Amino acid sequence: MANEELRTTEYAKGLSRLIQIETISQHGQTDLEKFRRFHDVLRQEFPHISAACQWEEFDGSLLLRWPGKDSSKAPILLMNHHDVVEATGDWKYPPFSGEIAEGKVWGRGTLDTKGGLFCMMQAAEELAAEGFIPDRDIYFESACTEETDGSGADKISQVLEARGIRFYFVLDEGGMIVLDPIGGTENRFAMVGVGEKGCADLKFIARSNGGHASTPPKNSPLVRLGKFMAEVEQKELFDVKVSSTVREMFLRIAPFVNGPLKAILSHPDGFNTLITSLMPKLSETAGAMLKTTLAFTMAQGSEGTNVLPQEAWVIGNMRFSHHQGGKASIAAVEALAKKYKIDVEVLDPGFESPISDFNSDGFRLVERAVAENFPKVPSVPYVMTGASDARYFSRVSDCCLRFVPFTISDEQLGSIHGLNECVDLDTLVPAVDFYKYIISEA
Repeated sequence: MANEELRTTEYAKGLSRLIQIETISQHGQTDLEKFRRFHDVLRQEFPHISAACQWEEFDGSLLLRWPGKDSSKAPILLMNHHDVVEATGDWKYPPFSGEIAEGKVWGRGTLDTKGGLFCMMQAAEELAAEGFIPDRDIYFESACTEETDGSGADKISQVLEARGIRFYFVLDEGGMIVLDPIGGTENRFAMVGVGEKGCADLKFIARSNGGHASTPPKNSPLVRLGKFMAEVEQKELFDVKVSSTVREMFLRIAPFVNGPLKAILSHPDGFNTLITSLMPKLSETAGAMLKTTLAFTMAQGSEGTNVLPQEAWVIGNMRFSHHQGGKASIAAVEALAKKYKIDVEVLDPGFESPISDFNSDGFRLVERAVAENFPKVPSVPYVMTGASDARYFSRVSDCCLRFVPFTISDEQLGSIHGLNECVDLDTLVPAVDFYKYIISEA
């Protein structure tokens, strides 16, 4: 116990030092000084693994290679980005203070994902300090653009592809250990992402001849856009399907559920129609796994309060399902837009990456690492509704998994990209040991 308390104290201090380096990323950023300062801190914090690795920088993003005993074997890749989003608002503790208080480390990036990066590197540091040499090459990747355009991971994955490297498996940020992920159970589950929905940005444009607001015509641009958005929200526009991954998620959660929901989740094939109608009501996240979604995020009309716009537009952020795909999902919303005489411009078609197999060796290794360090916590595959850098590495691996071994509360989950982001101190030691298991058993 004393050793674990000492480790917890030292880990908290180490993570705090990473949080204190402000690494907010912005679109079009050219000044990379703060990211390189962060790299210097990584070298200081983790001297043994830093010395053991070959370092490469790609415009502020990092790729490290730890040579193994047999470099002919397919390597593994461990990832966690070091850029963070802005931290506005009234925080309990300053967002870049790395305050250690109330049994937590506080600050932007503690969960997303400097916390994961710290535990990943600390695990390698301890093994390297003991003289451990991995059986196969271990790569570490940490981008500084994950929160913006993903260009760092995109570039690194293309470089690795050009080098002919294929990874045994890839492990990036993603799910964590959460309580009651879909409603109806009091158990904790390690939610391991085996894929992520594609992300596309669309611009919907309505045009007219404009005019004065004192003589408004019917179906002006903003009205047409409003009707269009309302129908998108009310109509079942996209294909709904319980995929094999979601089916497996239900089957693994079912034994821990009580009441009528237990029977439904235990027999997803027999209750398919009920599940597709019930899930969105139980959990917005679970409901979003079943279909493409479209959220309207930005809008513009005229610049005058008494002017009818000649052109008005809204931006829609689409997260397309694997079973419908990007092209078919965009075609479905284009057909509806045409009804309202709205033009559609595809700003970003997104990057489509496949689902990884939850029966793969990589998933089973993660499952064993969870069981070893988080007793009585079952591992559950799921499809991420958010985006991660892992999507780009589908170019170089058939098994891209998304999981950070932190036990978190609903409140902490809501703090990601929000106020008062923090990580519990008592989850740091098992998280480091999780990564040590992955590295040593791979």
